[in-house]
Amino acid sequence: MNGVHDMGGMQGFGRVEPEAGEPVFHAPWEGRVLAMHRVMGHAGLWTIDINRAAREAMPPALYLATSYYEKWAISLEDLCARYGLIGEDELAAGRALTPARPVKRVLSAADASNVLSRKSFERKAPAPPRFKAGDPVRTKKINPPTHTRLPRYARGRNGIVESVRGCHVFPDAVTTGKGEDPQWLYTVVFEGRELCGESADPTTKVSIDAWEPYLESI
Repeated sequence: MNGVHDMGGMQGFGRVEPEAGEPVFHAPWEGRVLAMHRVMGHAGLWTIDINRAAREAMPPALYLATSYYEKWAISLEDLCARYGLIGEDELAAGRALTPARPVKRVLSAADASNVLSRKSFERKAPAPPRFKAGDPVRTKKINPPTHTRLPRYARGRNGIVESVRGCHVFPDAVTTGKGEDPQWLYTVVFEGRELCGESADPTTKVSIDAWEPYLESI
């Protein structure tokens, strides 16, 4: 979607300044939020793409005013409410008011190490890939109101297919209730000036992973 989260190439936010010696977590609660996300992911009620889409749907003012893990905490609350695990009254009270709802899978201590590794999203291909390495392509100029992995700055731009990455779950379909709809995935390389104009460094190249429905031949 064209949300506030899609900031690539946008002006006015200043440079990204890395924090020297940055810790994994700046406060203990951040680690707990990450752990809760992993636990709920194991429950199998939603996918990683639905998780991402929940953060993207945050109101712009709230998104810009919250830290990274605050966004994660807010999106987890929204998902748990959407899937009927908690009520708005319980969020307001800060505690459970009714017995816990059942879920598909409950994480045990023995399974904990398994949730630290992400499963494969590669799937059987419904057809041969349309493109191959070296093919010139153009990304489609789309403006979806729902989740997409095609960055705004790379829409309607010419690039070259660098490699074919296999056939994978299509995030745009999963988040709109259309199932996995596996699609071929490519790494596409763009010249910096193609994305940012003549003022860009002529030596800059930008690579993105793009699903086949994002691309057309040129």
